[in-house]
Amino acid sequence: MNTTKIIGWLVFLLGILMIVFTIYNTYNIFTGKSPAPQIIAFNVEKSKASTQGGALTGQDQTTQMISQQLGNLLPLDSLPLILNLLVWTIGAGVLIFGGAQIAGLGIKLIKNG
Repeated sequence: MNTTKIIGWLVFLLGILMIVFTIYNTYNIFTGKSPAPQIIAFNVEKSKASTQGGALTGQDQTTQMISQQLGNLLPLDSLPLILNLLVWTIGAGVLIFGGAQIAGLGIKLIKNG
């Protein structure tokens, strides 16, 4: 075996390992075995409605009711989690694509070596 084929096999295995590692980590994240990476984080603060003489104004009551209903529909912590999973999915896609390209380069080296 010449060195080109050996390098080709090493490059091919590197590409396959990149793909397997990415898929394994993605599986663990989406099954809850490991936490999602915290790439995007929001400081979520609950706002207090302003009061006049101890009573809420009509606009403040409406704002408070809408925020309570939205909080029941979509919890405040879910948006950063969804965005972090989306960023991880895009990054995993890039890593898998890169691994496939590296493995393809290894195959070309094996064939031509």
